[in-house]
Amino acid sequence: MPSAVGAKLKLKHGVARQEVFECFENRDGAFLIDDREAHRRNPPTLWFVAETRNRRLLKVVFQNRNGKFHLLTAYEANHDEIRIYETKSKEN
Repeated sequence: MPSAVGAKLKLKHGVARQEVFECFENRDGAFLIDDREAHRRNPPTLWFVAETRNRRLLKVVFQNRNGKFHLLTAYEANHDEIRIYETKSKEN
């Protein structure tokens, strides 16, 4: 993870790098594509919601570039994000 992203996670969102890894391990559902106009990228922006070991629900946003995950951000998921993820991730 680039140091700028790590600093942003810690300072802006209060998220530790280890928590992001825990979310990837604990994920239960598909990765969703963020297809909002302002967030469209190539490769696409992907996201999911998962718990850390301390039961903190985080939204993790990343890109898959040539088979490697590049973290864009992670922060505590809000109610709308949780609802969307619970609904749409089970459809895939």
